[in-house]
Amino acid sequence: MTGATWTGKRVTVAGLGVSGIPAARVLRGLGAHVTVVNDGDDERSRAQAAELEALGVTVRLGDGATLPEGTELVVTAPGWQPDKPLFLAAAEAGVEIWGDVELAWRLRGPDAADWLAVTGTNGKTTTVRMLASILEAAGLRTAAVGNIGVSLLDAVLGDEKYDVLAVELSSYQLHWAPSLRAHSAAVLNLAPDHLDWHGSMAAYAADKGRIYEGNQVACVYNVQDPATEDLVREADVEEGCRAIGFTLGPPAPSQLGVVDGILVDRAFVANRQKNAQELADVSDVNPPAPHNIANALAAAALARAYGVEPAAVRDGLRAFRPDAHRIEHVADVAGVAYVDDSKATNTHAAEASLAAYDPIVWIAGGLAKGATFDELVQKSAKRLRAAVLIGADRALIREALARHAPEVPVVDLDRTDTGAMSAAVREAARLARPGDTVLMAPACASMDMFTNYNKRGEAFADAVRQLAPERD
Repeated sequence: MTGATWTGKRVTVAGLGVSGIPAARVLRGLGAHVTVVNDGDDERSRAQAAELEALGVTVRLGDGATLPEGTELVVTAPGWQPDKPLFLAAAEAGVEIWGDVELAWRLRGPDAADWLAVTGTNGKTTTVRMLASILEAAGLRTAAVGNIGVSLLDAVLGDEKYDVLAVELSSYQLHWAPSLRAHSAAVLNLAPDHLDWHGSMAAYAADKGRIYEGNQVACVYNVQDPATEDLVREADVEEGCRAIGFTLGPPAPSQLGVVDGILVDRAFVANRQKNAQELADVSDVNPPAPHNIANALAAAALARAYGVEPAAVRDGLRAFRPDAHRIEHVADVAGVAYVDDSKATNTHAAEASLAAYDPIVWIAGGLAKGATFDELVQKSAKRLRAAVLIGADRALIREALARHAPEVPVVDLDRTDTGAMSAAVREAARLARPGDTVLMAPACASMDMFTNYNKRGEAFADAVRQLAPERD
């Protein structure tokens, strides 16, 4: 849509916050009549409303259910569930509903940057940041944007011009982005998550699969996760777009994989039936845990689909540093490694983290969000030296350990005060032996005890630092 098209258009923005406020500002700047509706009516919401009202935006607090009269388009924050009364009313009135990603896609200019898009249950942020690092090493003007925290609207409409964007997309964002068509895209993995929002695993997978629709060059999938390849088969793509797999084993033609400690490409090479191109050493991936190597391969596949040379893949991976609380090595104390993976907030992420170490004293627990832990414990039992359990739903993990790893010692900490993490680390240190890893991979959300997973990770790191002087 052009600026003239927006003039006088009546748009309802659903939700204040990191996506709603920029959307309201942009739409008002284009000449639209904007009304923001928001469920909350707290002090912060009132302050945000005052800023928008000064721009000529109408804000309605405490009522996010009623569709404002005359609405011609709804632009929603991605977290608002599809069954909200506002959306049901919009559908009944024949009003389109877009997310902020859809809005950004529609507002791109004629010389807009290409989008290389990434989704998956776990690993999205790391993969997108790896991809941006590789693209930068290739000399391209790029940014890591989307669900990663940098607004796509800012990237699309800002003064800085990009060649290509590395875009992280959640299932929520994809649900509300019907016309998105990426240059190339990847689905890293699929595991049950956010099912209360989507309604079923099938609906969750279908929203993830939207990322492949209209891809031009490559649909990148995980060979070890057949459900991701199924999504490629179901996608309607541009003529000539290829399915490109990544695997932790030796790659077949049209795949990237690992051979003798080297990341290799058998997809974007001449005569891929016989040839392979070395991209980087496994040691260039930081940290070189199996699931992180998979992330690196997915990032490399998207970069290669965009025409990036092998040397830039290597240099970008070497330059990349992971965000905090993602399998982050905190310290070695008395021969024991302490690793913070507070970002492992579900069982799928925790399974990947547990697969990277052996033997492990496992610190786990928190809010289960409806998850079960039997499969996770079954797969990881042989790696466990012991387990220390914290949080509201720790009994679910304790019971799974009793069923599938009864020989593993378990410490059940029945406390949620600020000293609970220090107590957990002390118990783990008591149980660990030289050569072990104390791994905090909770497999649960953090909000029962901490503001977010970052605060939980910081508490773990602080507890390890308190422990160090005692044991050195």
